[in-house]
Amino acid sequence: MTLWIELLAAGLGGLQGALFAAGVRSRRIDVLGVIVIGLAVALGGSLLRDTVLNQPPVVVWSNWYLTVAGASAILGMVLQPLLSRAEWLITVLDAVVMGLFGAIGASKALSLGVGVAGAVVVGVIGAIGGGMLRDVMLSLSFSFLHVGTLYAVAAGAGTASLALLAELGTPIPIAGVVCVTVTTLVRLAAVRFDWTFPEQFVVRPRRPQAPSRPEDGRHGAGSAE
Repeated sequence: MTLWIELLAAGLGGLQGALFAAGVRSRRIDVLGVIVIGLAVALGGSLLRDTVLNQPPVVVWSNWYLTVAGASAILGMVLQPLLSRAEWLITVLDAVVMGLFGAIGASKALSLGVGVAGAVVVGVIGAIGGGMLRDVMLSLSFSFLHVGTLYAVAAGAGTASLALLAELGTPIPIAGVVCVTVTTLVRLAAVRFDWTFPEQFVVRPRRPQAPSRPEDGRHGAGSAE
């Protein structure tokens, strides 16, 4: 993936992260906090991906990465009052950002000689890494663990399609478009149609009932007479 694809993902990630943070009413977040959350979404996936791949973090080595992510976060903070009721926009941006970072992560792993299964794992880490860092900073439970989100499923479906197409000789740009499309559609379909995995079923042992004593019955009968 070329650098401009990385910058596009970082820009959309910063925009989505700032919109999300500015819309959280349960936390008192100032202007700097909103920008920091936007940066976390834009940078988190790339940092985790490069750490797993033992590569120099692109967010540090590229002069434009922090600039684009920061400017996008500021834009998201400015636009949030105008888009406060457009929750669907945040969901769509979230899905597209996941697809982009998943495609970048999987393709980078494949270019470094990582196997297909490993590339899928790296792609999923890149896709959900920004959201994980955002949730940690906002003291929220991880979104991808919630029932009904299917974050990891959407990211896995997209990155798996990229890895499979790449193995079949498909050019990476085309496979990347397919990855983003599949990830976005699965994520949005899960939201629209309320797709969920079944919740964990907890088996609780039944408490043994105390055996009834015959004499209790006799006393009861005697008192009734």
